[in-house]
Amino acid sequence: MSDELRRRFVDLGDWQAHYRELGQTNKSTLVMFHGSPGSSFSLVPLMRALAKDRHVVAIDSRGNGDSTPFEHDAPSIADYANAHWDVVDAIGFDRCDIYGYHTGAAICTELSIKHGDRIRKVILDGVSVFSPDEQGDLFDNDHAPDIPITLEGTQLLQAWNMVRDAHLFWPWWDHGRDNIRDLGLPDAEYLHGETIEVLKSCRTYYQSYRAALRYDKKRRLPLINNPTLVTACRTDQLYSFMDKAGDLIPRSERMEHPDPRGVRELNETADIMLEFLNR
Repeated sequence: MSDELRRRFVDLGDWQAHYRELGQTNKSTLVMFHGSPGSSFSLVPLMRALAKDRHVVAIDSRGNGDSTPFEHDAPSIADYANAHWDVVDAIGFDRCDIYGYHTGAAICTELSIKHGDRIRKVILDGVSVFSPDEQGDLFDNDHAPDIPITLEGTQLLQAWNMVRDAHLFWPWWDHGRDNIRDLGLPDAEYLHGETIEVLKSCRTYYQSYRAALRYDKKRRLPLINNPTLVTACRTDQLYSFMDKAGDLIPRSERMEHPDPRGVRELNETADIMLEFLNR
């Protein structure tokens, strides 16, 4: 059934990838890539809405959630794209659409450049085009910190505070009045789930986050090979980059979607994306 969430692993030589799956396998496949920090857990609500018309697969990026991390310390977005395309091949998809949220949007960009002949369409949901100063500020303030595991359990509170504060402030570590996000918090159970996903990989999750911050989108976005929808909701901290990103991408269109936190808004968001994919 399309509403039955399946969790699966695939073996790829010396590492394992974990992914979540929804929808009927006889429908066109949409492969989804999550943002940072976290895992494909964060995509499940949107996956459920999209599964009414798609076979949906969401992969945990290497070193996030339940996927094995890289052995080297500073993998690039190209490394993530190569690893995740190996997952697509191992599952057995010949052609698919792809969706990326934040860090996932960088991975989708690289996938389109390298494997555009096997990709139909691309959705980039919240894509940043940071200036060198903005990029430097995030790095200088340890925007994606390594979270050490201690006997005192400090990792529990550090992960919880980072995940919680990301809903309240942008950037999450700057609690000034001007940085308050008009979001409020999700319910405690969802916030707990997000935090658990970070805790699973608190010594490696930051690698994909930092890779996305280093990724040269101004140079890579114009090389996208597929029809692309650039989208975001107004409460997305990267909403202001939507037009800048859209201007860089050939054969792209842009459209705002509702904040997908309610059931109605989730369905409206899914309808916008499905209309683009089906057109």
